[in-house]
Amino acid sequence: MLLGDLGAEVIKIEQPGTGDESRNFGPFKNGFSLYFMSVNRGKAERDAQLKTERGQAIFKQLLKQTDVLVENFRPGTMKKLGLDYDSLKVEHPSLIYAACSGFGQTGPYAEQGAYDMIIQGIGGIISITGEPGGPPVRVGTSISDITAALFTTIGVLSALHHRNRTGSGQFVDVAMLDSLVAVLENAVVRYFATGEPPKPLGARHPAITPFEAFVSADGHVIIAIGNDTLWAKFCEHVNRQELITDKRFPNECRSNGEP
Repeated sequence: MLLGDLGAEVIKIEQPGTGDESRNFGPFKNGFSLYFMSVNRGKAERDAQLKTERGQAIFKQLLKQTDVLVENFRPGTMKKLGLDYDSLKVEHPSLIYAACSGFGQTGPYAEQGAYDMIIQGIGGIISITGEPGGPPVRVGTSISDITAALFTTIGVLSALHHRNRTGSGQFVDVAMLDSLVAVLENAVVRYFATGEPPKPLGARHPAITPFEAFVSADGHVIIAIGNDTLWAKFCEHVNRQELITDKRFPNECRSNGEP
């Protein structure tokens, strides 16, 4: 979808008869899945059963005019079909082949399937969301799907840049788990610094204060102040100038590196 938004002509290969399983995900309007449409806009769909000679013929004909191939089968599936990167690059040395899977092409989980919720659990992000003391909470969007797609797009664009300089294609291997761990921000750093697994903090930021949602008389208000200059302006705005130099709120680092 992102490559299409950037101007690429995208041809999506789907299973004959049933198509992409997300065509059955709601909500629906006029008989069409709005979920499917939201992430497949601008794509041209083609049916092809890659296990048949006819399907492979269609696929290979399309490949002759293709710059980039993106697939998200479990690792090993395309190799069984004879359509893996090593097989295709012989005839198409400039092809950029991007494989996006749950756990990548190598490692003990490589051949396992994965959905976003599984990756959120294994990656640990559900352990730092929600309220303190509460149960694990799924991030409210399919974040591991989205981050994997973003990293795949970056990899494809980098490979295109490489090909423009050298003429050679590349293999891009992206794992949902790797992508999710990469966007855990400072949670991993906090663990190595303290030895304690990060825990949910609700809307509060783990390192900056005030940086959260506060209850007010008519709802919630978000206050996010990331430096002393903004803190001083905030205190002046609410007529609490004495808080600017209040010794309870110093912004300094001790010798051990803790704030």
